[in-house]
Amino acid sequence: MIVELVTFSIPPGMSREQVLEAARSTYAGWQADPALVRKHYLLDAERGVAGGCYVWRSRAAAEAAHGAAFRQRVRARFGSEPEFAYFDLQVLLDNETGAVTEF
Repeated sequence: MIVELVTFSIPPGMSREQVLEAARSTYAGWQADPALVRKHYLLDAERGVAGGCYVWRSRAAAEAAHGAAFRQRVRARFGSEPEFAYFDLQVLLDNETGAVTEF
């Protein structure tokens, strides 16, 4: 399993609701991707940064989903270039279910 952190700058003055509305427009597309296990939508309004924390079945799947078309959508919607970081997901500790899963 791979965790991918994607961040990008949002335009000055863009509200939380505007960022959320942009996120809502992407739900169906991400739900349709069988290689995506989980996605967390992120916002740091003070720094003007938004993005996502994704759990993927493989890095190849993450890279395929965030290719040229994705980068273009971010540029068009937010006027910035996304940045990517990848991590090997070793352990998932879930306090809601009490489960600890090692990968």
